[in-house]
Amino acid sequence: MDLDAVADELYGLPPGDFTAARDERAKAARAAGDRKLADRIRRLRRPTLAAWAGNLLVREQPDEARRLLQLGEALRQAHRDMDGEQLRELSERQHQITFALARQAGRLAGRAGHRISDGTRQEIQDTLHAVLADPRTAEQWAAGRMTKPLSTPAGFPASSGQPAPSADLPRPAPSTAGGAADREEEHARRRDFHQRLERARQHAADTQREAHEQESELAAAEQEQSRAEEDQQQAEQRITHLTRQLQEADHEQRQTREDARKTRDHARAADRALREARRRARDAAVHARELAEHTRDREREKGQG
Repeated sequence: MDLDAVADELYGLPPGDFTAARDERAKAARAAGDRKLADRIRRLRRPTLAAWAGNLLVREQPDEARRLLQLGEALRQAHRDMDGEQLRELSERQHQITFALARQAGRLAGRAGHRISDGTRQEIQDTLHAVLADPRTAEQWAAGRMTKPLSTPAGFPASSGQPAPSADLPRPAPSTAGGAADREEEHARRRDFHQRLERARQHAADTQREAHEQESELAAAEQEQSRAEEDQQQAEQRITHLTRQLQEADHEQRQTREDARKTRDHARAADRALREARRRARDAAVHARELAEHTRDREREKGQG
């Protein structure tokens, strides 16, 4: 048993089956003596419905998932190149593709017995857009182990289906007689754009770091809770075992008392029988003496006659 195999299995299950299966795998790992693996399995979080549907899409539609990842690479490259025309074209495509894939994920979830709401479908689409924006998120999503929906980081074109606002995309300045002034103006606009983009990225990084810290605290708290629940379960098992032992001891005590009573009754009966036998023996001895004396008396009388 290893963590990757367990995670692949668990995140392929419906959300309602996740927790019980996870706890069972953690219990098996602990029984096998691998406490570290058991703790890591217990830290696996149950996916939300939106995250599970996204994972289902990856597992059931690998070709569509691959095309989405390729679109993400093209979008990120256009964003780095500040290619406004390419960004507008790709942004239109990303809206169409993420919308279609979100609907497809909803259909897959419905066939698996979980109908999703419009709000959940929007969460799926937002997650797909985040996959386009961030390569690490794309890698995590492609593994089919998402636990919650995601949002797009700051500085990435919004998935609105409309061209990106011109204020966010620097365009080439028209050619005029004042070429040097125009170039300077263009450089200033680009610097301003880079500065705003850097601030947005920094803000996104700070927000993401805070989120990771909170997630770490939550994971630690949940791990502590899992250990406390396990300790409680073990204590309850010990109580059950001791209660059973006490019941068995009580039964043995009652049986011993019953055996002792029977033994005492048997001893009393034997004592009475012994006394009765001794009495009969004494009576027989007395009768024998009397009979012997009577016989001697008769013999004496005959001798005198």
